[in-house]
Amino acid sequence: MNAWPRLSQRRLPLALFGAAALAFGLAACGPSGGPVVRAPSDTIASQPVAPPSAQGERIGSGPVKVALVLPLTQTSGSPSVVGASLRNAAELALNEAGGNDLTLIVKDDRSTQDGARIAAQEAVAEGADLIVGPLFAPDVREVGRVARGAGKSVIAFSTDSSTGGSGVYLLSFLVDSYVNRIVDYAASRGKKSMAALIPQNDYGRVAEAAFQQAAARNGVRVMTIEHFQAQTLAASIQKIAALGDQIDALFIPEQADAMPAVSQALTAAGLNSKQVQILGTGLWNDARVLKLPALQGAWFSAPENGGYNAFSTRYAAKYGSDPARIATLGYDAVSLAAALAHTQGSQRYSESVLTNRSGFNGADGVFRFLPDGSNERGLAVLQIDNGATTPISPAPHSFAGAS
Repeated sequence: MNAWPRLSQRRLPLALFGAAALAFGLAACGPSGGPVVRAPSDTIASQPVAPPSAQGERIGSGPVKVALVLPLTQTSGSPSVVGASLRNAAELALNEAGGNDLTLIVKDDRSTQDGARIAAQEAVAEGADLIVGPLFAPDVREVGRVARGAGKSVIAFSTDSSTGGSGVYLLSFLVDSYVNRIVDYAASRGKKSMAALIPQNDYGRVAEAAFQQAAARNGVRVMTIEHFQAQTLAASIQKIAALGDQIDALFIPEQADAMPAVSQALTAAGLNSKQVQILGTGLWNDARVLKLPALQGAWFSAPENGGYNAFSTRYAAKYGSDPARIATLGYDAVSLAAALAHTQGSQRYSESVLTNRSGFNGADGVFRFLPDGSNERGLAVLQIDNGATTPISPAPHSFAGAS
């Protein structure tokens, strides 16, 4: 059960999916309510846009058909940067996989539920064995309904964990994984009395539930949970500051674009990681956050950067631009689909194969799908240090010993 699917390919500077290694890993094991976090802004100038011909495009000529249901256009009808980046990453994965096992059928869901349902119906009618995507939660639900009716599996990208299950597996970065990793680590470093500053939004609500569960599991006292909106931020932080030495850590699951205001309010209240250890999630892995004065010395959980940086370099060399950060999801999904098509025969996308307990090794590290459709990821803990990050607890390279 501790054999991992890894293969060093000539064109890859890190071990990723490979057919022979994946077959070994699987043979060793044998068959056996959340947030809607939108993708990065579609206004990033350095990103390519999907050509109009991408809808209905086919990539590769292998016998196994895999549909890509992606938001190639926005609801306004304009091209989607993120959709194009996911499509390009999928193509890159197929090119690097070697062999000729897959044909990718590209479908535009037009960032709508109706578009997603129609794309899934077309994919099934065209013989797709697996659907990769879509991105947004309502669209995943529509695709999931179609796929279940046809007995097909889905590897989707929504961060809403309620969209997973019954053959729909989420490859996305889920809130629970981030929260569990950072709270577990902080507790292991002696942090036993925490407060939380929770934004009043979907992400905050899911993060709060995960935080309370992780704190209880680790025997951590939760002294207060302050919920805030923009107009109540300063008052909420002042209430936390008034606790003084009653707390030794402060958890803030806020997104990058809101963190400058949070940092300013923390500074005004005299709070930083010298007074109380500040904790966050992978949403902080953003240059805007890493430069904020109040967050120097803060800890957050995230994938290690090496795998993404290597992927990004190869992507830029092929497409002449940087990928969207979540493009690795498209890359890993197609890499996995190609490897399983090469090694697993007619059971390639069955539940027993996709929920292999040893998991898989991707551009963002190790991951495994759980039977409920959610996932576990091997995450690092990073410390913010003068505008950069320093790993203080490396990501695991396997799930050996994990429950």
